[in-house]
Amino acid sequence: MSFKVENMEEKNMVKLVIEATAEEFEAGLNTAFNKNKNKISVPGFRKGKAPRKMVEKLYGTEIFYEDAANAIIPDAYAKAADESELEIVSQPKINVVQIEAGKPFIFEAVVAVKPEVELGQYKGVEVEKCDTEVTDADVEEELKKVQDKNSRVVTVEAVKNGDMTTIDFEGFVDGVAFEGGKGENYPLTIGSHSFIDNFEEQIIGMNIGDEKEINVTFPEEYHAEELKGKPAMFKVKVNEIKEKVLPELDDDFAQDVSDFDTLDEYKKEIKDNLTKKKEEQAKTEKENAVVDKAVENATMEIPEAMIDTQVENMVDDFARRIQSQGLSMEQYMQFTGATVDSLKEQMKPQAVKRIESRLVLEKVAEAENIQISDEKLDEELAKMAEMYKMELDKFKELVGEYEKEQMKKDLAVQEAVTLMADSAKEA
Repeated sequence: MSFKVENMEEKNMVKLVIEATAEEFEAGLNTAFNKNKNKISVPGFRKGKAPRKMVEKLYGTEIFYEDAANAIIPDAYAKAADESELEIVSQPKINVVQIEAGKPFIFEAVVAVKPEVELGQYKGVEVEKCDTEVTDADVEEELKKVQDKNSRVVTVEAVKNGDMTTIDFEGFVDGVAFEGGKGENYPLTIGSHSFIDNFEEQIIGMNIGDEKEINVTFPEEYHAEELKGKPAMFKVKVNEIKEKVLPELDDDFAQDVSDFDTLDEYKKEIKDNLTKKKEEQAKTEKENAVVDKAVENATMEIPEAMIDTQVENMVDDFARRIQSQGLSMEQYMQFTGATVDSLKEQMKPQAVKRIESRLVLEKVAEAENIQISDEKLDEELAKMAEMYKMELDKFKELVGEYEKEQMKKDLAVQEAVTLMADSAKEA
């Protein structure tokens, strides 16, 4: 196998012209024949027993070309990509140039290579100072969340605002029931504005078992065309009414939900935790702002193929996430009305931002000569081993050299972020 590299008109795009010898192509044809021979019928021979030449004579010499090419291309491309020492940042677009028995097999692989980055100012940039103050109102809001989590639910007779009801309903327009307007044992919290207009307000005061006709008007911007602006009548029956009873905010409450004896001590703990959280958020926001400034001040030309590959990776990650929640991509598309193309278009700006940020940070790490020692890498591996509850030596055995190099790059990038953030000016 041999190859040559050709620069293309589009910047940061190259073409690898890869040639497998006639002998290598012949080996690929034999691989393809052995893979398919048991599926081929030749008169006078049992399946799988006919010689290759007989099969080719009967079905044409091209019968095994596609499988032979598929057998050769992955390894040949991988070897050429490795030996070229190019920093390839996209999936290859393959084009077969020559495929014929007895001749070299030639194909092209068009790829994007890592763009050059010209850094602008990245140290001492000015960013907005983030507020880290925690007010008494913040503490009270957090306390109310805990109070709400520890509430209990009791059955009551009459509906009031905030109650959780279960209702049957059926809607009519011009005296005719409309599609999607019926529900049984539907859970509805009064005041949630889940229903249109003043529907929920008209349930207030009803008792368990009560039935009532409720009149509403669909809004002009309603999603169903046939219901926009139409007056409607709903027949409603209340099946269940429950209200949330909150515990008293006192020392007993503090003892029930925390390790503290008094409410004041618990409030102090809440304030301390909120302060830490705000400080961490402020640190992250500052780092993001600094990186955005550095990207804004830098110059680079990102090839479209690199963006396409990043988008593909993001779509794959998204598919894995929703599958872990028990939803397939087909179901997601059906429920949301999205398409793969619309999803890719939606993700493209974020893909560009990720690429730009990574390229700039790698260049900063290079400019600042940030090197990650083996000791630093070992510290990171130890953290990961602890996270996975594995012995360090066993965990190290699972991590290959490529993964270790990637970890070093990631650590160098993080150090670059820290360096830039530490030097930034907060206004």
